[in-house]
Amino acid sequence: MRRFPSRATKDFVADCREMGVTAHVAGKKNSAVDGRTTRHPGYTVSQRIRKRIEQIMGWTKERGTMRKTRYRGTRKNQLLAYVEGAAYNLIRLTKLIPIPT
Repeated sequence: MRRFPSRATKDFVADCREMGVTAHVAGKKNSAVDGRTTRHPGYTVSQRIRKRIEQIMGWTKERGTMRKTRYRGTRKNQLLAYVEGAAYNLIRLTKLIPIPT
């Protein structure tokens, strides 16, 4: 288990800071991101959206068929990703709509 951020992550964060861009990478315990980044409200929003995207990706790998590519070529796999995204949205919609009593 790696305890320190990789050199690539540190370099990425440093390059972003040079360009005047805030890097929104995962802020773990010994991360390359420090308090200068995590204190901003935008970082909190970014992490919340990141969690939502990770949930979708996890669902497509766990319940859907996106663990391995199924077809040859990017066009067919992209179409499969759209279908899986639509299926995920339909499942989410059923949970958002209140059931009339």
